[in-house]
Amino acid sequence: MPEKPEVITVVKFLKAKIIGKKIKKVDVLWNNIIESPSVLEFKKNLKNQTIEDISTRGKWIVINLSKNTLIIHLRMEGKFMFRTVEDPIAKHEHVIFTFDDNTQMRFHDVRKFGKMHLLSKDNYLNESPLKEMGYEYNDTNLNANYLYTKLQTKKIPIKTSLLDQSIITGIGNIYDDEILFMSKISPLKSSNLITKKQCQEIIKNTNIVLNRAIELGGTTIKSFTSSEGVHGLFQNELLVHGKSGQKCPECGTILEKTRIGGRGTTYCPKCQK
Repeated sequence: MPEKPEVITVVKFLKAKIIGKKIKKVDVLWNNIIESPSVLEFKKNLKNQTIEDISTRGKWIVINLSKNTLIIHLRMEGKFMFRTVEDPIAKHEHVIFTFDDNTQMRFHDVRKFGKMHLLSKDNYLNESPLKEMGYEYNDTNLNANYLYTKLQTKKIPIKTSLLDQSIITGIGNIYDDEILFMSKISPLKSSNLITKKQCQEIIKNTNIVLNRAIELGGTTIKSFTSSEGVHGLFQNELLVHGKSGQKCPECGTILEKTRIGGRGTTYCPKCQK
């Protein structure tokens, strides 16, 4: 699943492609992708709106239009394809935005897990699902006291807590492994036992890891690519994720893999006691 760096990479690509374009019509070929409003209202309301800006909130793509805000979650394998009206529709292209210049942006999603909401333009941050989200990784309000307080009531592995988008938004499984390794914290450690000093390390390393991944266009792993021909390079700098059975880059101990909350997790049993 794409995480914050991958979503930012997608947004950079979309900005170059569709800013200023006017939506002529929208075709929805798989209704379940549209979460709100109804599919009929979704298509009707988007017609004749112009794309003004594109940003992110956590793992959501935020498209500001002339009257509304459209948010899109790629989930496991969502991506965008750019075509013309003459091009045949491919098997997994489920939502098609046709612009007034007869170009199209097609949402391609093999697993059909992607989601879209059309929200109000001025209050979208206070509407579901965005209102339930925690601080961005680089928010100045994200500090050791905040994180420590959030973790005190959680008797679950810290690995799981860092995936909780209501605490810090944008961290997924790949970067979770990297952050905890750099912080020298076991992913199995109970969240309520994490110290304030460790919270500070987590925040520091979250910034280091995500900023570097953003510089490199994210991580291209398995079937995820951000869009046509756009691939990340951060997978070349991963320290532990996906490297179980290999030597720890710090101490040489063989990296181990376990499952925490259903997520494959790689860590060093010596560095992350």
